[in-house]
Amino acid sequence: MSFVRLIPVLTLKDGRMIKTIKFDEYRDVGHPRTMGKVYDSQDVDELVFLDITATQENREPDYESIHMFAEECAMPLTIGGGVKSREIIRSLLNIGADKVVINSEAVRRPDFVTTAANSFGSQCIVVSIDAKRYSNSGYEVMIDGGYEKTGKDVVDWAKEVESLGAGEIMITSMDREGTMEGYDFDLVRSVQDAVSIPVIANGGAGLLLDVSDLIEKTGVQAVACSSLFLFTDNKPIKVKSYLQTSGIQIRPI
Repeated sequence: MSFVRLIPVLTLKDGRMIKTIKFDEYRDVGHPRTMGKVYDSQDVDELVFLDITATQENREPDYESIHMFAEECAMPLTIGGGVKSREIIRSLLNIGADKVVINSEAVRRPDFVTTAANSFGSQCIVVSIDAKRYSNSGYEVMIDGGYEKTGKDVVDWAKEVESLGAGEIMITSMDREGTMEGYDFDLVRSVQDAVSIPVIANGGAGLLLDVSDLIEKTGVQAVACSSLFLFTDNKPIKVKSYLQTSGIQIRPI
């Protein structure tokens, strides 16, 4: 039986956990070690942890903060930010990552996705796609924390990512991220329908209904949330209970 996964997303900047809105303004939400302890007690299926300024600052991930967070967590961790080499992937796996996220470097060097998948296994490689709507039906792939346009169509890139060997795709709506206005169903559905590998939908959850609607209207099997957990009383255990009551198959609480 295939269960829908509920996945918190946490972002790191300058050694602190933050929450952005549309990849721009942000709020400080805590210390990595403290946040690790909080989510470890929340019965989440897995967690995504991103060092969001590593690529922009042309540096490797903040291993110290990541290790500090990972020490407090028993759940599977997917970690990204500044991933540009097999050596960086190996370092992240050694300090607690179960999967690694590649974003900007995948666009700049598509062959790196294949190299990473061949070296560590496709199941270990998640390609993150940051999408910005440019028309009623089209979305462009953005990189470098959403600051650089690529000219790539999101659906075309998602198909290519799958052919390169990625084991999973995380699709984030830049227009909805942090707004708590609901997911972009059209974006998620277009990617979900285009590939056969698992898709994690991210960006926009503000209500319990947003999560169940996304699953029911797109068929996506993994839902990422951030503001919903940080700024409301809807903690992961409560969301999972709601989904279960709604008839959605989740990992037993």
